Amino acid sequence: MGGIAVIAKAAGHRVTGCDANVYPPMSTQLKSQGIELVEGFGTEQTDLGADTYLIGNVVTRGNPLLEAILDRGYTYNSGPQWLAENVLRGKWVLAVAGTHGKTTASSMLAWILECAGLRPGFLIGGVPLDFGISARLADSGFFVIEADEYDTAFFDKRSKFIHYRPRTVILNNLEFDHADIFADLGSIETQFHHLVRTIPRSGRIIANGADAAIGRVLARGCWSEVEYFSRSSGWNALPADPSGERVIAEGESLVGKLGWQMLGEHNLANALGALAAARHAGVRPQLGLEALRSFQGVRRRMEVRGVIGGITVYDDFAHHPTAIAATVAGLRRGAGSGRILAVLEPRSSTMKLGVMKDALAASLGEADRVFCFGANLGWDVKSALAPLAGRAFVGDRVEDLVATIVREARPGDHVLVMSNGGFGGIHEKLLAALHAAQPES
Repeated sequence: MGGIAVIAKAAGHRVTGCDANVYPPMSTQLKSQGIELVEGFGTEQTDLGADTYLIGNVVTRGNPLLEAILDRGYTYNSGPQWLAENVLRGKWVLAVAGTHGKTTASSMLAWILECAGLRPGFLIGGVPLDFGISARLADSGFFVIEADEYDTAFFDKRSKFIHYRPRTVILNNLEFDHADIFADLGSIETQFHHLVRTIPRSGRIIANGADAAIGRVLARGCWSEVEYFSRSSGWNALPADPSGERVIAEGESLVGKLGWQMLGEHNLANALGALAAARHAGVRPQLGLEALRSFQGVRRRMEVRGVIGGITVYDDFAHHPTAIAATVAGLRRGAGSGRILAVLEPRSSTMKLGVMKDALAASLGEADRVFCFGANLGWDVKSALAPLAGRAFVGDRVEDLVATIVREARPGDHVLVMSNGGFGGIHEKLLAALHAAQPES
């Protein structure tokens, strides 16, 4: 919704917005764009005389502002539908869908198109460091969008991506998630099947050939071209050459080499999908590889927040066990002999419901120490982390986590903070406490 606000402002509208607990990077982005932000959902906001109210999917019946809008008969719409009708119509939309990697793959794809001179518009669920903003309105005929399967609004329970009508779509992967609105993986696959139904015959689906759930989705019906990645007959990343660069191939054909700073096999898969999607838009793979060599990444995706006394603190958005495992594994390959101190806030709706609790310990298995925030959950975190055999500490206060981490951290450690929220400002608190603990020179 913050990205849509940025696009609406760029389109010449006066834009205001409200939410609860807005935190960086979105809060700072909105402020920098001159967008008026109101904390809370007070009914006095109906006095603004808005032409239309765009209502995000976190707003439910009973919300005081929503109830006032309905009672007074004001015009309202969902963000995705407004975007489709006012921005995406007539554009070549390139969408990135899947449980994991949407933000990073979308950022890669937008950057490749940018480096190719296509200057795409985009709407991404994070802030790509190369652009410094999560959304952009552009005169270009191309638009890159992170296509989320979560529902659209209180009055529209279809997945948001149904509105976007892409010509090119990346299907990254598919797992059970969003347990608050989906009963099982099959119901999510049905929404992805609905997305596939919207792709024109002249469009192209870039599909993860190693993902069984994606295979089941396509088996239910497909009317477009399909190109695969992460399998030998499609786009794939071969072992590194002697210089350390990964060799990128399409089937038996060598495409080129990729030397970059991104960590993890999951990011290589993101890159393969982005290269294939960009080629559908007319970008040569060699130019795509050149763009990826300069790709800086995304805020809150293994973002280094600071280094104090040889201790590196990272911020990462991982909140699903699969994403947690991939993030820790990627850092393990880059950390060398340094210890990994994983700090986790199980904050997503799926995690709060405890649906993934049995997979949590295994996802953190490569970490040397684990520090987990245990408040506001309906399940026992300590029991879930018991398989880690004494390597885990659970605290109900951010301050307790910070104090324990600072006592245990030593030079060479990598402190990996993972949350899909603000985590009580733990990054700043941790950096300040580490600084205060440094011996005076």
